[in-house]
Amino acid sequence: MTLRLRFWGTRGSIPAPGPHTVRYGGNTPCVEVRTEADWLVILDAGTGIRELGRSLVAAGNASGLAGDIYLTHAHWDHIQGIPFFAPIFHQGNHFTIWGSKTLKTSIDQVIRDQMSPVVFPVSFEELSARIDFGEIAEERHVGNGYEVTAFAVQHPGGALGYRFTETAGAAGGRDAHHVGRSFVYISDNELAADEAYGSPPDWRDRLVEFVRGATILIHDATYTAAEYERHRGWGHSTYEDAVALALDAGVEEVLLFHHRPERSDEEVDRAVAACQAMVAARGSRLRVTPAAEGMTVTV
Repeated sequence: MTLRLRFWGTRGSIPAPGPHTVRYGGNTPCVEVRTEADWLVILDAGTGIRELGRSLVAAGNASGLAGDIYLTHAHWDHIQGIPFFAPIFHQGNHFTIWGSKTLKTSIDQVIRDQMSPVVFPVSFEELSARIDFGEIAEERHVGNGYEVTAFAVQHPGGALGYRFTETAGAAGGRDAHHVGRSFVYISDNELAADEAYGSPPDWRDRLVEFVRGATILIHDATYTAAEYERHRGWGHSTYEDAVALALDAGVEEVLLFHHRPERSDEEVDRAVAACQAMVAARGSRLRVTPAAEGMTVTV
């Protein structure tokens, strides 16, 4: 049993197209996940979801398409692609958008406001596809051929990390059982201690247990250590902190994600090389990989 991932957006905060971001990409977060039964799961809906939608339509999936969209939170770079996701304009398609229960404004209202006439020419009510909304907190949820567990991470306004595992039986329903390996997706998260979040003292220990044993950890690696000193409380982690979490949790591979918009491909290369040296010094076999648009991964 496998889960197949494809990265459509790996940049953080704002799209950053240009000659210096060609290899790792300039679109904001979006990851396509396919279960063994080919059920579609989408993680975040940044500008990368536009190209995902175009590929689905080009493959003959203009209608009759269904899937789940899990948003880690509702900041612009994680929802700004939704109005440009072509399948929502085709009748016969059906998507459920999942968001955190703890948002001050429901995810339903956030998406509708994003498409209000003041800021977008096509209203939510004009969409042809059926769009449902669901709320998720720190809990286990069984979907169509997969199981997802959420964990509250440290980010202004709140955000969730997700752990996905392949399941089998009952079409992923109530009687489904865990059979596959897992991956963890944590797009925006400040790993360094910060009292502003009000996290319990054992928050990091609980996070390590949440990640523990996953095959792959996809984690925020926005800042270098020097940059972080100027951005404490902004809700993002350093390369070193992301790798340290992966080492503590015993994962096989960490994919460094949410690249800073100013970060060039060459700067990403240097940061990854430093992380690999850090892993080697620990005597670990952890693989350190920079997430890149177009990358495909099998769990």
